[in-house]
Amino acid sequence: MAGAAKDTPQRPEEEEHRLSICGKLCYAIGGAPNQVAGSAAAFFLQIYLLDIAHITPFHASLVLFIGKASGAVTDPIAGFFISKSRWTKIGRLMPWMLACTPFTVVSYFFMWYLPPFVSGRVAWYLTFYCLFQALTTLFQVPYSALTMFLSTDQKERDSATAYRMTMEVLGTLIGAALQGQIVASAHVSHHCTVTPPVNTTDSWHDTPSFPDPSDPLSHQAKVYMIAAGVIGGVYLLGIVILFLGVKEKDDPYALNSDKAIPFCKGLGLTMKHGPYVKLTASFLLISTAVQLEQSNFVLFCTHAAGLRNHFQYLVVTILVSAAVSIPFWQKFLQRFGKKCAACGISWMIPFAVMLVTIPNLILAYFVAFVSGLSIAASLLLPWSMLPDVVDNFRLQNPHGKGHETIFYSSYVFFTKMSAGIGLGISAAGLEFTGYKPGICRQSDDVILTLKILIGAVPAILILVGLFILLFYPITEESRKATKLALEELRRSHQSTENLDDHKENTSV
Repeated sequence: MAGAAKDTPQRPEEEEHRLSICGKLCYAIGGAPNQVAGSAAAFFLQIYLLDIAHITPFHASLVLFIGKASGAVTDPIAGFFISKSRWTKIGRLMPWMLACTPFTVVSYFFMWYLPPFVSGRVAWYLTFYCLFQALTTLFQVPYSALTMFLSTDQKERDSATAYRMTMEVLGTLIGAALQGQIVASAHVSHHCTVTPPVNTTDSWHDTPSFPDPSDPLSHQAKVYMIAAGVIGGVYLLGIVILFLGVKEKDDPYALNSDKAIPFCKGLGLTMKHGPYVKLTASFLLISTAVQLEQSNFVLFCTHAAGLRNHFQYLVVTILVSAAVSIPFWQKFLQRFGKKCAACGISWMIPFAVMLVTIPNLILAYFVAFVSGLSIAASLLLPWSMLPDVVDNFRLQNPHGKGHETIFYSSYVFFTKMSAGIGLGISAAGLEFTGYKPGICRQSDDVILTLKILIGAVPAILILVGLFILLFYPITEESRKATKLALEELRRSHQSTENLDDHKENTSV
């Protein structure tokens, strides 16, 4: 009887740790719209600014860099205010996601709207891109931190992360596919041939690939607005599913008497936490490499590889490969460890270099497939490893709470800032080498710059990032030890609370 009584309380506790498949799916779907919009912007915003809005590459670099920087600066600010938030009936993180979504949809639509004036277009796109980046941050910080409040079980959190990454890659695929198919006609020219005609002159090179789309009601402008409207509807659907399907749980490890760590103190402790610093430095470089690949891939296919009519299908190939391989990487990291799985990120390097040196259609599709495998690993691993870092920090600081948003917001801050710098430099490089919007063929200097941005620069960034990751101290053995220690901490907290309740009842 004693044994039976002893076992009874553990069953609901085990069930409490488990997440239903429906709950994981709803959590994963909730974050997909951000990836849908982010994918569309990553692959098409730069070419839109250059060839549709007719902004100079220098001004485009300012828009991309300042926009990313505004999103990065918003991260610690969002982390500060979210860490100060009080618990509500729907949780502490959910209200932030609900409140910012309508404004995100509006800013996203106007980011793709071609205003009737020309002189103020740089200010227009800068304003709405900055707003979009800031608002997506206000969504992404609480959403990514929500992982820690779904379950106390590491396996369940890893499983939820795998669901999330699969859905986010699918969201990235949907965003690129939707945008690519809807706007493809805006970048197809019937008089720009793959190879120049005989007796090519400079006038052929300078021939516009399509008419100047300065009219907001032109075909090029309309198709981009249609795509923006469709993706805005995806945003609204995703937040409804997230709200109805996910239940946020309060900090399961903290005592009721524990106080939230002050933001500045928590940020200082975060920056001194060795595993976090190494993880962030590594994926800061890797994510910058992926961003450079995404933002320059369409330009590379259009101007440097002679694949103007195939770029949307190559983009879809990359993302289908990434989506299909997420379950493979999840199984791989469970069996061989997360650090070992990071080697897959380097697979794309030799094939990208081959595509740059030998532009070929069949090779391009093969490179796209392998790149998808590497991108999937680069997306899954940091978000799977970050909860382990937070658990490690929790073990070293057992009487603090509210530090999760500090970790997630500062991580996103560094990755966004580095990506913004990389995108700004790449667009500025096109300006300095003489990129001309909308012409049939760019100069040899521009083509060489695109090849470097697709091949050499990402390869160097990935290799340096993987080298730093070698020194990441959390292994599978230490992760399991941390899990056991946290479970013991949680049981001791429950025992302390039960003892306090017993004393109160006795005194009464």
